[in-house]
Amino acid sequence: MSTADRLLEMQPISLDDLNAVAALQTRVDRKYLVPRDDLDRVLRGLGDDCRVLDFGGSRSSAYESVYFDTPDLASYLSAARKRRRKFKIRTRAYLDTGACFLEVKTAGGRSLTIKDRLEYTMEDRDVLTAEGREYVNAVLGESGVADLTETPLAPTLITRYSRSTLYIPSSGARATIDVDLEWVVDDQRRLVLPELAVVESKSAGGASVVDKLLWRAGHRPVGISKYGVGLAALQPDLPSNKWRRVLKRHFLGPHETAAARDGARESRESLTSAA
Repeated sequence: MSTADRLLEMQPISLDDLNAVAALQTRVDRKYLVPRDDLDRVLRGLGDDCRVLDFGGSRSSAYESVYFDTPDLASYLSAARKRRRKFKIRTRAYLDTGACFLEVKTAGGRSLTIKDRLEYTMEDRDVLTAEGREYVNAVLGESGVADLTETPLAPTLITRYSRSTLYIPSSGARATIDVDLEWVVDDQRRLVLPELAVVESKSAGGASVVDKLLWRAGHRPVGISKYGVGLAALQPDLPSNKWRRVLKRHFLGPHETAAARDGARESRESLTSAA
């Protein structure tokens, strides 16, 4: 049974109902990189009570995220160098529904991720408007993570994927499954990994049934972000020791594109100039 078939078997849940029972804006996230074949077996282990987010009969939705960073890539480096004070700025576009948000994620205490977001226009998703920039400055200032009021911010990476969202009533937890993964820096720098899935469990604390099924299948959480590993894969001159094993196993080697291998330094210089 394929992933799509298993998702069709699950009972649906609407977005309003999901947010009502498990918004989890402040949560513990665990991410896993799972081959698509293994994912099918894990999903078969979920109980009949597991529900899947449904959009008018569709069990998946197309996402696009545009990440913004400083000229010296402070957001990327804070993750790559394991800084305690980390932040991430992106727009998140739900391509199937037309909804779009500007999101600011900051690292809280005890491994908590805090996400603040502002409704945004789809047409502006690759720029920071005056309102958007004011919002970013306010969130970062209130969190104490960074002061970027005098620092330019520019788009540095685009990610695209198809996401399915699960709700597990027994623990009140959520999980997302991202497939058809794509990273883009520009028209010449693109990485596509159709055989890989990113599974992320989201809970208020302890491990969920999804975590336990993945552990039994031999998968362990990996400390990655789509932004971090994607930019590192497409710009191999960047410091990336934190993700070296993940990059070698899943992102480079036979998957590495010519664009990712060649001209990485020129790409970084062009991004800095654009900022």
